[in-house]
Amino acid sequence: MKFSEILSQLADTVTSHSITSQPNQNPEITGVAAIDEAKKGAISYVEGGKFASLINSTEASALILPLDEKLQIQATEKGIAWLATPEPRLLFAKAIALFYQPYRPNPDIHTTAVIHPTAKIGNDVYIGAHVVISQGVEIGNGAIIHPNVVIYPDGKIGDRTTLHANCSIHERTIIGADCVIHSGAVIGAEGFGFVPTRTGWLKMEQSGYTVLEDGVEIGCNSAVDRPAVGETRIGRNTKIDNLVQIGHGCQIGSGCAIAGQAGMAGGVKVGNRVILAGQSGIANQVKIGDGAIASAQAGIHNNVAPGEIVSGSPAMPHKLYLKVSAVYSRLPDIYQSLKQLQRQLGQK
Repeated sequence: MKFSEILSQLADTVTSHSITSQPNQNPEITGVAAIDEAKKGAISYVEGGKFASLINSTEASALILPLDEKLQIQATEKGIAWLATPEPRLLFAKAIALFYQPYRPNPDIHTTAVIHPTAKIGNDVYIGAHVVISQGVEIGNGAIIHPNVVIYPDGKIGDRTTLHANCSIHERTIIGADCVIHSGAVIGAEGFGFVPTRTGWLKMEQSGYTVLEDGVEIGCNSAVDRPAVGETRIGRNTKIDNLVQIGHGCQIGSGCAIAGQAGMAGGVKVGNRVILAGQSGIANQVKIGDGAIASAQAGIHNNVAPGEIVSGSPAMPHKLYLKVSAVYSRLPDIYQSLKQLQRQLGQK
């Protein structure tokens, strides 16, 4: 499509563009690409001035730029069409959607699917090969269930939700509308509940529920556990990466982002709009306030206040962590200075 067509479809978030001054510069755009890999016909983006050098070297035909006049002039001088916005990365995400949409099969039920007579299947549903849907399950309108998915008894799947191949939805699981569960994820399996006795571990049955509110996305091979009592709940529009462990009874708020290999023990309470970076871990019963951020590999053993940024293991306020890290790198020198001082004082 022409650059002007892209501009018209993204116009609601575009502040300015090159066609105003160069109406004849309207290249054909055939796809999207990273700026350092873009070829002729691609549209890419630049987030800020630190990437200015890439504008000179890129072969992209069009760029999404920030509200930076210097970058806009630079692109114009190189003959690159551009549009400017306060949030280039967000607009680039919208541009990708103009050229790519995920595979969405037409409504159908494969002949090899095993569906219990008591299951309720909505309208316009796709059910792939070798899917197993147990008794009492409810599938909403427009849902997509890819091959080899297993849904245990009494599960509920909301409208337009997608279950990718080989994920498992255990009993007492309620999944809202417009959710995405990726391959290999296990939702609602038994939490890790065992009670020590004199003769060994007594299994505590996990009789609770697992609830995913609308718009939740769960990455590949992640697990969301069912509690002994009550519920494990993930709030609306929370996004969870691959290989994430959500323990039994956790309560996660809305709009959160949890990166790969993060994990939380049972009973953790996470507020709204919280970000947990990769490999961060949260101990049992800890509370994370709204808007808090945990950096990569943070080990959180105590409550985190709303809006606080924590780093390190054990986790501490990020500014303190930076100071501690600076001292840590100087420990060999500090040790040598200490030894020298001890010698001067005649100590061993």
